Parts: sequence; structure tokens; C-alpha cells
Amino acid sequence: MKLTKILYITGIVAGCSFLSSCNDDYLQKSPEDGLNQESFFNSVADLETYTNGFYGMVGASYDDLYSDNIGHGTGDYTFSQKLKGRIDEKTIGSYGWKKDGVWSNIYNINFMLVNADKAVGDEKEKKHYIGLARLCRALQYYGIIKNYGSAPWYSTPIANDDEDALYKPQDSRELVVDSVMADLQYACDYMEEGSSRTRLTRYAALGYMARIALYEGTFRKYHTEVSDLASTANSFLEKAVWASNEIMQSGQFEITGEGAAAYRDLFVNPDLSKNKEMILFADYDRDLSRKNNTSSVLNWQWNLSRSLADSYLKLDGTPITDADRTKTFVDMFTDRDPRMAETIMYPGFINEGNNATIPTKIVLDYGGLGQIKFLPRTDATYGGWNENITDLPIIRYAEVLLTNAEAKAELGTLTQNDLNETVNLIRKRVGMPDMKIDVAIDPVLEQQYPNVGGALKNVILEIRRERRVELACEGFRYGDTMRWAVGEIYNQPFEGVYLPGFGVYDSTGDGVPDVALFKSPNDKMGYSDADLLDITVYYTQDEKGGNKQVYLSEGDKGNIRFYSDADNDANNFISPKYYYYPLSQDETKLNPNLKQPIGWE
Repeated sequence: MKLTKILYITGIVAGCSFLSSCNDDYLQKSPEDGLNQESFFNSVADLETYTNGFYGMVGASYDDLYSDNIGHGTGDYTFSQKLKGRIDEKTIGSYGWKKDGVWSNIYNINFMLVNADKAVGDEKEKKHYIGLARLCRALQYYGIIKNYGSAPWYSTPIANDDEDALYKPQDSRELVVDSVMADLQYACDYMEEGSSRTRLTRYAALGYMARIALYEGTFRKYHTEVSDLASTANSFLEKAVWASNEIMQSGQFEITGEGAAAYRDLFVNPDLSKNKEMILFADYDRDLSRKNNTSSVLNWQWNLSRSLADSYLKLDGTPITDADRTKTFVDMFTDRDPRMAETIMYPGFINEGNNATIPTKIVLDYGGLGQIKFLPRTDATYGGWNENITDLPIIRYAEVLLTNAEAKAELGTLTQNDLNETVNLIRKRVGMPDMKIDVAIDPVLEQQYPNVGGALKNVILEIRRERRVELACEGFRYGDTMRWAVGEIYNQPFEGVYLPGFGVYDSTGDGVPDVALFKSPNDKMGYSDADLLDITVYYTQDEKGGNKQVYLSEGDKGNIRFYSDADNDANNFISPKYYYYPLSQDETKLNPNLKQPIGWE
């Protein structure tokens, strides 16, 4: 079977996203069968219609699955299976190489790009849509780079009989990323600024440029397996500074509102169209059948981690102490960064969107730290499974400010004024003290990120903390740990709340016990069934002594840990191998010229 039949020759993107509408007639045809230079791409309107189908290639995230921000997840995630040594070329399937139709997306983009010049119309408008297409191609390709490190670069659609192209090996990371950056630069140079925050504009292109340039710059700086590219890291960091500066100096965006409620509003609002922090957002509307699944974030398949919780500073701007780490759930939110209680379910939280009238109990089997960031809070926005209509940020100004600060810190050029114009604007919204250029090194951060050095080591560490808490659950954390080359973080057991021992606990803050953890059903510490009638009871072992789901880190006290991460199932991050995914053996059989990524050879 020809490789082209599997990877490349498919129809135009089969649907349009929540961001735009599109013409269903042409979407029902493939480029080969339904479109040709004579029948389409004759006008700027044709380019617009065709690129409407590309909006399904961009989207929002409302979780941090696969990362150390998750204390426990019940899903059978590919990354977690890799950490346990269960993934190889025989079992990987098409996880990333064909994920979300990436190669058909690239084919469709290239099909437009080779035909776009024939369109008649305003040259500026033509370049806008060409820039939009090249932006989307860059996003598709960089997604492959993050998973595999390299890929074959195609700038034109592949013909059925072009065996040299069909069976070519991967091009170098350097060539592909340079091509990605050229696409992004074209988009930044020629896309129109526009006023819409749901359409791809020059500002969105700049946001993606800043995001990708920061990723690549730090990846090349910290990953020793690509040491031959280390000398080029600064050029990407400089590009991240340039792109973020362009957005900052435009005067079009700002950190909005004051207090915890303003932070919350970014993630639970049914209408973000007037919010000046949004550079690009996903618009949901029940009447138009554009809905999301944000109601699933609370206690569905995951809870957040104690590691994330411990990252939040105290209200005075200092890190927590060892005494703070042994506070139970009801006390751990006291005098902490307000963003903590807008991200992690706090004692007394009532899920009003789901018509609840009493506080939600913690779920000890998941670790007890439920996610409420992105959870719809009202009947009008909360609809249940895939029925919610809160708008979702895709690129927001706070990310751009953090990118600017981090890139400058990595370059060694960051000043106090830079911090004031970036990180400290973000902190001011929630009333947190300013970050100072001479901030003391937090030994906990130093241990988490042992490969950070240089004169601004202290600030780099604190910017990483700020990025973690500000952008928690927005889909960045896994990629951050990968680009910083700190995969060994995943060897630490994932943890939930702290318990000083087995027994009954109040988790809602009303002083009445509502959850209990006992060693086994045979040892309820003298409590009768009547005593436990209104209490949700968890055990670390069953009646026969078999392991249940959780245990305590210090035996009879400590943080909730998970048997799924213990003993023979403990995570073992192998560097640099696990910064990449293997190619499926099916792919290498179809194209023997494809090589396995670093570590998987």
C-alpha cells in the first residue's frame, strides 16, 4: 500500500471549529477530486473560505494532564505508560505521528499555498490568508517536533507517484524548525492586526511566535543531546522577546480586573469578547451547538498535585515552610496566593453550577485536591458532559508577559523594570507582592530545576514558579518540564493532601467530619457503622490485605500517594529517551527511511 494513502491523501479538514463558520459544500470534496486551479482559489474570498477550515487546528486546553501538576489521573495516558516502560515501537500506535490528522492538515495547507498566488484581489488580503495558512503549518509541524525531534519537511502537497518525497527520511531538527520560524515570521509580517479575538490575526501569530521561540530556545539551551544546537538558543530567545514586545507595545492588551474574582473570570466567563487580556479565545454558544467539557475538571478522572499546591507563595510573597507542608486540607489555603483557591478546590466550595447546595467533599482516592479552575459556576454555563458554554482562552496576555520575562532572564538581560512590566503586573491583579531582581533562591525550586545556573538563576527559578501558578491547568506544564529538561521530576511519587494519621476528617471547613481514611475495613479505629453513616470512607487495603488505591507517604501519616506509582510500577524517566516518543513500527515499515528519535534507535 502506498504511504500516501495512509498519511497524506485525505479530504479537506472535515469540520470547522467553534471559532468560525465555513462552506460545507467544498468541505465534502478532497483537494484532488473537488478542487483544482481552474475551479477554486480564484479570489480572496476563496482563500478565506478555504482557510476557515484551518481553525480546527487551534484550540484551548483546560487541564495539565501528563504533568506533575496532576496528583493522580485514572486515564491510561501514553506518557504515564512510557514512564513505566510500557511504550515502545510495537505499542505506541499512532500517538503523535498521525495525531489529530496532522499530516492531512499539512497536505491541505500546502495544497492551498501552491495555488494561492492565482487568486485575484487585494494583495494585502491575499498575504493575510497566506500568512494564516503558514501559521497553521508551523503549528502542525512544531507539534511533531515536540514529540519526535524531527520530521520530513514538505512545502508542497505530495503527488501519488513522487516516491522520493513519499519515502524521504526526516530532515534535521534545525531545518524543520528554521522552516517553522520562517512560516511564523511571514505570518507576523503580513497578517492583518484585526479587532477580532476569535479569528487568527497578526497578534495571534505573534503570540504563537513567542510561545514556540521560547520553547525552542530553552530546549536548545538545556538539552545536552542537542548540544550542537546550543549556540543557536539565544537567537530563539531573542525572537521570543521581539514577538512578545510587539504585543506589549501595541497597547491593545492588558491584565484585566482586580482580585481573585478577576482571575477566576478569565476561565468561567460565557463571553470573553470584551476582555482585553484575550489575544485569542474559543467562543462557545449553546444556541450554535458549540459547547465544551469543562464540567469534567472537578473529580472526574484527576485531581491536582501537592507539588502544585506547594508552589503557591504565602500572601507576604515568601515560600511556604516545612510547617506549612504538614497542614491538613482545611488549613492549607490560609494566607496563600489567592490564585491557589481559584485553581484547587478549597474547603467549603459549593458546585453551584451543578445545582449543589452543600460543600463538595474531597476525593481521597484521587488525592483530595480537586481542580476548580475552568469549572463553570452557574446554571447558565454548566451543562454537564460536553454541554458547557464558558469561553476558553487560547492565547492570553499574561502568557506573553511571562514569556517576555523568562526569555530575558535566560538571555541574562532582565532588569527590575522588566519584572515590573511583566510578572509584577500579573501579581498585582491578585494583590501579591512584587518580584524583586535580587529575590533569594528558594532551595525547593533549586532542587526541582538543578540545571539552572548563571547570574540570574534566582529570578529564572521564580519566573518558573510564577508561570506554573498563573498558567496552571492551561496545558503548559508538561511542555515546560520537557523544554527545561527536568524529566526526572516525574520520578518523584505524585502526592495529594497531608493527613497526620488514619481517622476521620473535616474537608468542608464546617467542623463536622465528612471523610475518613482507614488502613482496612478490618481496622476502623473503633468507629461503628453508625458513626460513619454520613462519612465517605476510604481504605489503603482491602479485607485480605491487598492494596487499594492510596497509601500514606510515611506509613501511618503523610501525604496521600498512589499504589499505581509504587514499587514495580514506580516511574522511571530515562533521559534523553523519554523526551521523545518512538515511531510506530508500522510507520517505519511503510517508510524504511524514517529513523527512530533520539534514545529509541
